[in-house]
Amino acid sequence: EVQLVESGGGSVQAGGSLRLSCTASGPSIDVSEMAWYRQAPGNECELVSSFISDGRIYYRDSVRGRFTFSRDTAENSVYLQMDSLKPEDTAVYYCTLPRPAGTLASVCGYYTRGTQVTVSS
Repeated sequence: EVQLVESGGGSVQAGGSLRLSCTASGPSIDVSEMAWYRQAPGNECELVSSFISDGRIYYRDSVRGRFTFSRDTAENSVYLQMDSLKPEDTAVYYCTLPRPAGTLASVCGYYTRGTQVTVSS
């Protein structure tokens, strides 16, 4: 059974930084398939960052240049360094893996309860 454990959320003022961590355990973990999503109240689940097959990293436009996604393959871990945080970054952040084929449930909350990030102005 795949398990993901997140840590690092919290509350900061605008302009501050937080670092999210996520460690995976279970069979056949491919760290390159791990990603970060987020969901703010009333909003849809959205992809924040993920690895692209050619080695590049995808960032959604609103976080590019402020967030850094990295991995430690030996530790089955990924990290999201979030700098210059803005109030609009406030959301529950989810570390994810691809869901089993045919799963209809949202990726946000599928593996974890997520970690709250709150940015105050």
